[in-house]
Amino acid sequence: MESPLFDWHSAVGAKLADFGGWQMPIEYPKAIGAITAGGVIAEHTAVREAVGIFDVSHLGKIEVSGLGALIFLNRIFTNDLERIGHGSAQYNLLCDESGGVIDDLIIYRYSEDKFLLVPNAANCAAVFAVLDSANDLGLTIKNAHRDFGVLAVQGPLSNEVLSAIGIEVELDYMAFTEVAIPGHESLGQIIICRTGYTGEFGYELIPGWSATLPLWELLVKAVEQIGGRVCGLGARDTLRTEMGYPLHGHELSLDISPLEANAGWAVALGKPHFHGRDKLVAEKARGVSRILRGLLAQDRGIPRGGMNVLDGSGEVVGEVTSGTFSPTLKNGIGLALIKPDIAIGSELTIDIRGRASVVKVVKPPFVPSHVR
Repeated sequence: MESPLFDWHSAVGAKLADFGGWQMPIEYPKAIGAITAGGVIAEHTAVREAVGIFDVSHLGKIEVSGLGALIFLNRIFTNDLERIGHGSAQYNLLCDESGGVIDDLIIYRYSEDKFLLVPNAANCAAVFAVLDSANDLGLTIKNAHRDFGVLAVQGPLSNEVLSAIGIEVELDYMAFTEVAIPGHESLGQIIICRTGYTGEFGYELIPGWSATLPLWELLVKAVEQIGGRVCGLGARDTLRTEMGYPLHGHELSLDISPLEANAGWAVALGKPHFHGRDKLVAEKARGVSRILRGLLAQDRGIPRGGMNVLDGSGEVVGEVTSGTFSPTLKNGIGLALIKPDIAIGSELTIDIRGRASVVKVVKPPFVPSHVR
């Protein structure tokens, strides 16, 4: 499948790859107008120091509406939607009955009777299927995957970008609103939320599918003027890894529970019902057998997903789930599921093609968060 910006990405020479069945840009190695040639490190640095824009239209969109929608969703997802008000968004998890994670997603609450869900691209159909099969209240549940685009504006100069295209908003973190852009009312109402997955101050914009390209072109011109960059999903991955944010299929999966992934803060065990609750309550009581930690390389090694983590005796005590070179720290970093009794600050090794590389166990994030 293709984003509404696929032709634009192709025309400017983006390096494309499959993400959940969608052809999406990894990086922009060539110059774009007055924006000099990029690449993952340059794009990553722009987000940390200035601003970057991303096409993340591959993310899913599911609309749920009708009397009782709040009650319905709250008995399915792990977090408690009663904790947020209208016009707020919440990170959430959908588990199966074994406590494994079908997907992690953001839920936008318009009212008690209207919600927008934004799951991961590869899992949108699975999330929709669970909701559709559980719909005993006669709710309207629509898989709107191709009804909306999603564009992220991330970095300390994000407000300047929005101002340059005529949008002036003041939103708390995880709050959202709808706006029309002055002079571009034909684009319709655009959802703007103070969210993102980079660890920087920023926004995610959700326009209608046909409005995504003209909105993107406005953002590109603004970023060009301000000194930011167009960014691909390669930089998005290095940015989220520096923050220790989980990626489904790596730190979360049907085989990795929220408690193991250190996402217990998004699991309201006090709720009487949600999918997988009994298993997670039991896991909480007995304690997890592995826990997600950060690994900071102490030499030139770079952790990579699937590598074994070993203690001083050579015993395997865990596995790397994600790893990369940190452009901010100029150092190898990784996330790993390891035995829970291994203390923060301990030194372990990772097996890099038969060579032992020393890593220190740390608590993410690897760099300070600036989301607020």
